[in-house]
Amino acid sequence: MDGEGTQDARGTHAHPVPRPAGPPEVPAAPPRPARAPGTPPAPGQPPRTPSAVAAWLDAARPAARPGIWRYGYQPPKRTTERIAPVTVAGMLVPLAVAALVWSLWQRGVTSYQMAPLRAFTPDDWWWAGTVVSPKVFEGRAVPAPGAEALVVYEGISFAVLAVAVVVLGSWRAIVRHYVARRPQPARALTAALLALAALGFVFPEAFPLVGWSPVPVVDPLLSLTVLITDSYDLMASSFYTNTLYAVVTLLVVWPFARLGAWLPYAREVLARRRESDAADASVPERPRSQWPELRDAGQPEAAELLTAEVAGGRMNDVDCARVEHAFAAARRGATPADFRDTVLRQAGAAWTHPSGARDLPRRTARHDLLAGQVRIGGWVAAEGVPQPYHDAGAALGPDVLGTSLLAVGPSGSGKTRTLVEPVTEALALQALTGRCAVVAVSAPGSPLGADDAFDVIVRIGDPSSVHDLDPYAESDDPDEAAAMLAEALAGDLDTVGTQGAATTLAQLLGPFRAVHGRFPALPELRELLEGEEAALTPLREALAASGDDVMRRELDARARQTGTPGDPGRTLADRLALLNRPVFADFFGGGGPGRPFSLRAVAHHPLRVRIDLPEHGHEEAGRLITRLVLAQFHAVVREGGRAHFVCLVLDDATGTVTAESVRRIQRLRSQNAGVLLALRTVADVPEALHGPLYGAVGCRMAFSGVTTWDGNRFAQTWGTEWVETTEVAKHTVFADQPMTRALHALRKLVTGKAVTTDAVTVRQVERERWSASELAHAVPAGHAVLSLTNVKGEYTPPLLVDLRS
Repeated sequence: MDGEGTQDARGTHAHPVPRPAGPPEVPAAPPRPARAPGTPPAPGQPPRTPSAVAAWLDAARPAARPGIWRYGYQPPKRTTERIAPVTVAGMLVPLAVAALVWSLWQRGVTSYQMAPLRAFTPDDWWWAGTVVSPKVFEGRAVPAPGAEALVVYEGISFAVLAVAVVVLGSWRAIVRHYVARRPQPARALTAALLALAALGFVFPEAFPLVGWSPVPVVDPLLSLTVLITDSYDLMASSFYTNTLYAVVTLLVVWPFARLGAWLPYAREVLARRRESDAADASVPERPRSQWPELRDAGQPEAAELLTAEVAGGRMNDVDCARVEHAFAAARRGATPADFRDTVLRQAGAAWTHPSGARDLPRRTARHDLLAGQVRIGGWVAAEGVPQPYHDAGAALGPDVLGTSLLAVGPSGSGKTRTLVEPVTEALALQALTGRCAVVAVSAPGSPLGADDAFDVIVRIGDPSSVHDLDPYAESDDPDEAAAMLAEALAGDLDTVGTQGAATTLAQLLGPFRAVHGRFPALPELRELLEGEEAALTPLREALAASGDDVMRRELDARARQTGTPGDPGRTLADRLALLNRPVFADFFGGGGPGRPFSLRAVAHHPLRVRIDLPEHGHEEAGRLITRLVLAQFHAVVREGGRAHFVCLVLDDATGTVTAESVRRIQRLRSQNAGVLLALRTVADVPEALHGPLYGAVGCRMAFSGVTTWDGNRFAQTWGTEWVETTEVAKHTVFADQPMTRALHALRKLVTGKAVTTDAVTVRQVERERWSASELAHAVPAGHAVLSLTNVKGEYTPPLLVDLRS
């Protein structure tokens, strides 16, 4: 796309992938041999370190959020946050007030505290002339309801006071900070100590060293029993009292059990104990470079052979990833014996890509084939950025490309150099492992990657091209072929509907195939669309001779519509004339020396395909070809039974996005496929498709230098978030007293400022994650704002990425 950095000299970037020259402490990139196994090193090139591949295999790749470079990633440790003093005060102040209130309550400083009790109890429970003096009958085994009601009322009052302290105070924040955030088993132990302390207040007689009185919990329950049964019989029953004590104990302990997560922790401990009992403690855990999965699967011979290959430097990262992929496929297909035999015969060269390549001739980015990632930069740590992204690398892989990616940035912003080329290179590497297929459509005059990195290169309009592009993608269905051509020829036109264009083409493609057993070449198709009798008459006669009435009726219907108002045939013929130029005479099935290539092959094989658009002067033809490739891609990836990921990379998607392509992009996630669309501006897409396009893709990337109009689309898509703002307003203090006014006047005379007071307002407001102005003016050069969504639905908010780190 006008260069996009592709004209720079290779290897002159700030962070090229280093060639291994010795045993690094942590390899900066996955090591790989620069020569075939068994070949002596080139003169002046240092020999490969035997342990480099093993170190790369054994490196940590912890699970991380989408977009984080997992190779050597260290998840951030939880920072110890200091609790605010106001939070501690919010706990202590209500507790102190509650203690004072309870002390005054027990002393009976006011008679009004018993008014609710007197209002809800019978008068014959109390002596006349007193507030709450209960009647007690000496020498009679009859319950005194007034005395028991006083005990119950005391318990209810204590419960209300305790609930008020918990609700009004900051106890939940204190407990969450000091208990719930602790790791196990410290969390469970702390909660157990707190439960023991609570039991000490409820049952102090169970603790010999405790001298305080019990809080009113058990006694009110016993008194309530007496009031309900009007007898002391249940209190004399040891079974009832013991049951009551057990229930109270469980109720007191239950909140602390939830706080300490005792049950989940117990399950975790039991699960670990069962795993440890099942595993053989005498066998140490093997590193990945010794292929422990093979050993566990009962294939120690294959594991030993591969371990020796890795240690001897005869396998690179592509070989290791390819063998692991083959082993996973063998386990799914229940063919482990075939896997073992192949490894023992071919060792690290097993399942080599059909091209015979075991590496790319040259790499310009950092790759981790085990995680399937390519590093494109580093996440910028700033306020509001989630902690896991601080000091972490930014990476892309099939997990996020499977939701498709839209990148927008002006020429020179680095889309090709920092995004399109690294992603294409990563997909080409993963194709060598059998995990994916890639189709890269280069911008005119700017090929993506070296020729040796691809299996098939189609140079449209170049007589030296070895391959030609099949315009029908080996389809044998006239309707499918017509739909693909209609999308390419009329997808960007408002005057001709895609459905009508597909019907017109199908009315010609079906009869032609019925007669000739093939679809017409583009010049032949153009003559049919123009209604040339020299082309239609022999076709009609052949159909009549063969007795194919269905196809003859199709052709007659097309002939009747030719030349009528609204006939799309003339428009399609005019658009087809863009590909019927002399420079394209040998292409699109024109009988040239190039071997026809069908895009359908990528649905069955992990191919690396590059399509070079014609040079400048054929821009409109290039856009038509790009639409044709996109339409064919959507058609071929729908075929089932494919295990590998397929990705289409468009270095310049100008004029490519249509209403039909947007609808099909939404379905790619479920078809194990994705597209990467690079645009200079969103204005290259019809305005009616701006919203649907941003909604169809799961990953969006805004490069430095986008306009406010483009930034506005990103801002609308990324939406808003709630943020906490603090506003400080200064208000002038007006004094009423003469002495105060004199002091204020003296202060203003000395400082030159009026006496003011600060009014601080903290509130939650809804703001855009990235505004259009910020995207247009606040993104530094060499940076981009990137949001990601993987195929599992995990989401990364729009964050700033330094593409040079």
